[in-house]
Amino acid sequence: MPVPYLTLETTVEHETEVRRSRFICALAPARSVEEAAAFIAARRSRYADATHNCTAYVIGERVQKGDDDGEPGGTAGTPMVQALVGRGFSDVVAVVTRYFGGVLLGAGGLVRAYGSAVTETLDRAEPVRMVPAKLVAVAVAHDQAGRVENDLRASRHAVREVTYASEVTFIVAVGADEVAKFADWVATLTAGRARVTLGDDIHVPE
Repeated sequence: MPVPYLTLETTVEHETEVRRSRFICALAPARSVEEAAAFIAARRSRYADATHNCTAYVIGERVQKGDDDGEPGGTAGTPMVQALVGRGFSDVVAVVTRYFGGVLLGAGGLVRAYGSAVTETLDRAEPVRMVPAKLVAVAVAHDQAGRVENDLRASRHAVREVTYASEVTFIVAVGADEVAKFADWVATLTAGRARVTLGDDIHVPE
């Protein structure tokens, strides 16, 4: 069953220093692996002269990936992923750029440095809480469509799409715990003439 999670709306950047090595962390929203890859490519291009550009992203409930970019195995990407997951974040990408300062940190020091770079940047972010919802299709006759659309758009539920065919169908994002109440409201609004169909599970801002 889908659960709430935190995400970001904008990019956040923060720099830390550990024994003369600079760690520049950038976090950004990423709704897909492709968005994460594009952000990673842009950061690597911008900091092409850096010693390492280590990355991590968490997409949805199942996709988690970290890349050590030449650091010893498991000392960068994994603690970065763990920092994101541990704070309850998803649909987020992180890139930590390191400029080596001449002092070796050791495996434990690297794990702490990369994990802390992400958590300290998260501390400076303004997270958005995303809660489970359903896409609900509301199909009505054309003579009811104008009134129904006005009432839907005036409600707290976001209208995602409108399709005109033999009927007019509205795709509406409804909080998972409000679906039954929403269906009753639509039935009352249309005198029982609307056809309500449940669609995909999604998340919406709380």
